[in-house]
Amino acid sequence: MARITAVLEAERYDRVYSDKELVARILHYFKPYKAKVVVITIAIFIMAIMGAALPIIIARSLGDATKAGFPAVLASLVLIMGVGVWGMMLIRRYLTAQVVADVLMTMRNDAFNAAMTQDLSFFDEYSTGRIVSRITSDTQDFGDVVTIATDVINQLATAFILIFVLFTINVPLTLAVLIMTPVVVVVALAFRRMARDVTRQSSRVLAEVNKAIQEAVSGIRVAKNYRQEGAIYGEFLDVNDSAYRINIRRAFVLANIYPSLNALAGVGTAALVYFGGRSAIAGIISIASWYLFVTTVDSFWFPITNLSAFWSQFQVGLASTERVFGLIDAESSVIQTDSIVVGDLRGDIRFDHVTFRYSEKEQILDDFNLHIQPGESVALVGHTGAGKSSIIRLIARFYEFQEGQITVDGGDIRTYDLRSYRSHIGIVSQMPFLFAGTVADNIRYAVPDATDDQIEAVARRIGEGEWLETLPDGIYSDVGERGSRLSMGQRQLVALTRVLLQAPCIFVLDEATASVDPFTESQIQHALDLIMANSTAIIIAHRLSTVRSADRIIVLQKGRIIEEGSHQTLMKAGGHYSELYDTYFRHQSPQAMRAPAWGSSSD
Repeated sequence: MARITAVLEAERYDRVYSDKELVARILHYFKPYKAKVVVITIAIFIMAIMGAALPIIIARSLGDATKAGFPAVLASLVLIMGVGVWGMMLIRRYLTAQVVADVLMTMRNDAFNAAMTQDLSFFDEYSTGRIVSRITSDTQDFGDVVTIATDVINQLATAFILIFVLFTINVPLTLAVLIMTPVVVVVALAFRRMARDVTRQSSRVLAEVNKAIQEAVSGIRVAKNYRQEGAIYGEFLDVNDSAYRINIRRAFVLANIYPSLNALAGVGTAALVYFGGRSAIAGIISIASWYLFVTTVDSFWFPITNLSAFWSQFQVGLASTERVFGLIDAESSVIQTDSIVVGDLRGDIRFDHVTFRYSEKEQILDDFNLHIQPGESVALVGHTGAGKSSIIRLIARFYEFQEGQITVDGGDIRTYDLRSYRSHIGIVSQMPFLFAGTVADNIRYAVPDATDDQIEAVARRIGEGEWLETLPDGIYSDVGERGSRLSMGQRQLVALTRVLLQAPCIFVLDEATASVDPFTESQIQHALDLIMANSTAIIIAHRLSTVRSADRIIVLQKGRIIEEGSHQTLMKAGGHYSELYDTYFRHQSPQAMRAPAWGSSSD
């Protein structure tokens, strides 16, 4: 339960906006649809005039009720006004639905774009389930409130019209109504803070529910493998129970707003009935005027109490947009000092006294220096936590370093336009991610306008296309969700083909640790040779074949280079690399594979 309570706190990138700031920003989203908003406003005021005029016309006409033909005339008038209200209602709701849908689409586009432009550290810190909740659920909550707002504006316009009508009936009683109105408003504002708070909590716990569902579905294979379906279900029950209790609290606060305000309005109306009745008895006001006043006051209180109640419900929309704008305004930790469009690169990479840490307690690189020549292939080796992944993440600008400088072809990477710079980098992660679709779709991801023939030709460059024969439909084979229909080796080959099609100047590879069969191993190595022939390559090596074929091996320990050289040179030195070789690579050597299980062999 403590974990659930913790996630209900604001996330680090959340901001608190004033109502004025939020409303001004919301109006900015409606600005492109000004013409439709004007038509909606006109329709609202016509509806308000008709709605206010109808009871007045009926009340004023009571004296003519005995005249011949009056009922038919009155009925016709009521019918005409009813059809008019229906027509204006249709126009208002249709255009409102259009405008709200357009605004939500723009808002979601902005929120999604903001999420996509964040650096990887953002997604390391914040769960995707909560981010998705902001883009989907919170924007929808805002849209629902906007739709309700048009009804409230209509009622507000009706209230303004009725107040003038009340003044024409009796000024002292109307002033009494106006004196009581602020009391209702003050009570409504008292609910404001509570409504904003419980709505924030409700949005956050919904994000936690989305997160729990996403993690459960994504990790269902692991859960079934370890028979932990019950544990996952138990965790979901805890989260769902918290969501239930918070939503009950929210519903209680919001459900009490209107009854409380209605009770106050009822007390005010009762007082007016009493004093107005005494005035009618005393002859100060006619019975007809008194009846019309009471009827009009009742019609006046309805929009006023609705408006006051809506002010607290409006906090639902503001709280939702606050979370959406918090995501949109979240600042990236990757700092760009310029946006120079990158042309062709040679791949000359230099780390100059670079310091990098994920947090104050996670120092990774300290005064780190490294120079990689154009066209050189470099293998990074070292124990877990040595800084291998951090180096390639910094080169790709996925994370921001704190001190020093990283240059590519002599230019500071902070000055390069990120989009054009990354277009020259081909990256294959340790666990290649494939999108649902065909093999061709995933290879084309690097070059969207590539034809199927081009993709087929590039794929067949690897081992003469023998790996395609292992797929049921070649490049048209469906990979499944996250590539689940392919083996790990096949996923790696698809990812490598994607990079081969891209033909990047800089190739970054975090080799998979999973073993593959000898056939797939040879295909992967051929793909690597093809890519590295025309690229500067930085590889976190887990295969002996990759280590041996690298031009230079960099041995890392706690963020520092302690050895470097070729495989033969480092083995002869008998230092840390030879220890790593015995631990990670010796079993992959041909001698070890031929040796008996109980025997030993030397390199």
